[in-house]
Amino acid sequence: MNISISVTQEEHYKYSQEICDTIELSALLRGTGIAKRTPEYIQKKMETNDAVIALIDGKFAGFCYIECWQHGKFVAHSGLIVHPDFRNLGLAKKIKSFVFDYSLKKYPNAKVFGITTGLAVMKINSELGYKPVPFSELTTDPSFWKGCQTCTNYDILKSKDNKMCLCTGMLYDPKEKPKDPPKHAFNVRIWNRLKKIKQALFLED
Repeated sequence: MNISISVTQEEHYKYSQEICDTIELSALLRGTGIAKRTPEYIQKKMETNDAVIALIDGKFAGFCYIECWQHGKFVAHSGLIVHPDFRNLGLAKKIKSFVFDYSLKKYPNAKVFGITTGLAVMKINSELGYKPVPFSELTTDPSFWKGCQTCTNYDILKSKDNKMCLCTGMLYDPKEKPKDPPKHAFNVRIWNRLKKIKQALFLED
């Protein structure tokens, strides 16, 4: 099995539609909210070298892209996906680590952040040195939050004035000592419990 992860080039544009379909199908199967992407948007990210792709034996296996906010003050990794045929290989962590290191080189002064409902992504972020933070520590760029409009949980975010949602905010500040392992190991049971509390609070009648 030949696994390659690289910054996207013109030869990868042909995977744009498959990437969008894989992201949308994954969200439907998990029953979680996720902002929709278009093939045109994905290809634009590829053209600006703000995306990475994983191929296994020449077949699409995974993807992630970088977004910049507030004139490069913040960057986020979005659209992280692994094709169903190549899951349980640790590929998501490999892609996330690759795009994380790449974004630190390309945008050395930017804080790296993300919002997610996925426990697997939270675990990977935690291992990379991200910390859970309130939304107030993330970008205030309205364009970022506008991207949440296609998420099934957008009404919750809107009702809370973009201050909280079912997603958890996570932040990595390069000015702090880089890549220190977290002081407390990631505990899936604790995160699951917090997630259920959020759902009970926000989704109650």
